[in-house]
Amino acid sequence: MKVYIITDLEGPAMISRFDQTRDVTPEEKRRSMLFLTGEINACVDGILDFDPDAEVIVWDGHGSGGIDHQRFHKQAKLIARGPIRAPYFLDESFDALMFVGQHAKMGDRGVLAHTYSSRAIEYYKINGVELGEFGCRALMAGTMGVPTTFVTGDDVTVEEAQELVPNIVGAAVKVALGRELAIHLSHEAACELIRDKAREACKKTGQIQPYFFEGPYVQEIRMLEGVSIQHHLDRGAEFVDNRTVRVHAENICDLYI
Repeated sequence: MKVYIITDLEGPAMISRFDQTRDVTPEEKRRSMLFLTGEINACVDGILDFDPDAEVIVWDGHGSGGIDHQRFHKQAKLIARGPIRAPYFLDESFDALMFVGQHAKMGDRGVLAHTYSSRAIEYYKINGVELGEFGCRALMAGTMGVPTTFVTGDDVTVEEAQELVPNIVGAAVKVALGRELAIHLSHEAACELIRDKAREACKKTGQIQPYFFEGPYVQEIRMLEGVSIQHHLDRGAEFVDNRTVRVHAENICDLYI
């Protein structure tokens, strides 16, 4: 089995404030990286419980990096932070895409909910469907025939994923009480849940259809109040209004995902 894992730092248990994920508070961020790395390792263990010979590739999807390299699972392989763009070396050879530490899209009631940038983006829509980071990248995988089989994060993230991929396996490691407030599982309990659910996702892989709809693709990007759209216009985006642009592409990977 060959599995690709996308990670983020907002979704693990015990993380519910933005200052826990940013370099401006290095001690907080270091602790958060340990929580995420433990959850990633638990996911890898669950995959290996199902297939001891599985190949697991992990991409650190957090903007400033979220994985403790010294504690990273010895039987997985890491794409560390660096210059990279879609499809992030994901291709048709993978049997499944999984998400560990994911957050809900902007506008949802989820913990640390945002769409790519918590400081700039109000929403992304692709062909009229509002999608966050989970949805955009699940769709990207779907264009390659790769199903998205597993997601971890808060309860809102799992619900968002299940709306797009009905049979996806989810591990809710915290319950959202607000954008920066949650009820958390312990780190140990979260890792146990993730390991069990990752193994279950592997068993169900053949029953889960890729998330997919046909192109060509039109992406509508709306910025938050006061954020300029000029950099998008400079790259050829179509002007819609002072906060909104559209991008047209035949290939999903040519969008901002």
